[in-house]
Amino acid sequence: MKKLTLMFVCLSVWSGGTAQVSINTDNSSPDSSAMLEVKSVTKGMLLPRMTASQRTVINPAALGLLVYQTDSPSGFYYFDGTEWIFLGTREGGGGHIIDADGNSYPTVKVGEDEWMQENLRVTHYRNGEAIDLITVNSEWSRPMGAYCWYNNDMTANKLLYGALYNWPAVIDNRSLCPTGWHVATHAEWTAMTTYLGGTGIAGGKIKSALLFAPPNVAATNISGFSATPGGFRMWDGNYSSLSERGYWWTSTLDGTNAWYRTVGYSDPQVEVYSIGPDFGFSVRCVKD
Repeated sequence: MKKLTLMFVCLSVWSGGTAQVSINTDNSSPDSSAMLEVKSVTKGMLLPRMTASQRTVINPAALGLLVYQTDSPSGFYYFDGTEWIFLGTREGGGGHIIDADGNSYPTVKVGEDEWMQENLRVTHYRNGEAIDLITVNSEWSRPMGAYCWYNNDMTANKLLYGALYNWPAVIDNRSLCPTGWHVATHAEWTAMTTYLGGTGIAGGKIKSALLFAPPNVAATNISGFSATPGGFRMWDGNYSSLSERGYWWTSTLDGTNAWYRTVGYSDPQVEVYSIGPDFGFSVRCVKD
């Protein structure tokens, strides 16, 4: 009987053209903006589940098609009209870690290392002591650890992009990262980009399909790293490049400067540079 009812509903939608359908809505009409509305507080809606090889032979794939891939890297994929974009969470071995403020971060294993999947947003060192919050431009360039939110706007930028830290905060022995984790080194960033095919293409494999300005070239996030374009703070305290580029410190010196990585919306590269310690960049932690 249930199968007949479902078939009748499907036929009604097909034949009616503009008909709306509601499921578990107490026989009320669906929301006026929806063709189909499903309501439940005890069950979810299950999308098609398939392997990568099954997904990639869907041809032609419709723009916006969404499936769940069961083999590695498992997660949700949608077709953007040209290629499949990864919206999942993990290549393997993922979990969650908690920082000194109680913020929770999903993690992802890329190659041999397990990384935080989001930018750090902690405001205290591991021992509970506060990191200095610097909002005044003239006070940003300093030899002590400091952090800020892009444009001094925590409400808009904390969850999306995390905090920006100067390099003295990165190397402070009180530690930005939770116990058992550390700020990623130059060597660990190099190992990840090498694993993903080299700096020329690895940027596309770590960039989120969201938040970057268009055209966000080659952004598949196939690694699950989910890099976001949090911009940076310059030595003079001014902010730049939100939505265009992401910048991440390493904990490794290059002479008197420090190594960092950056990815942008206009190409698939991971660029490698070093710079002075009074800039403000994002931070990712790696498992010890």
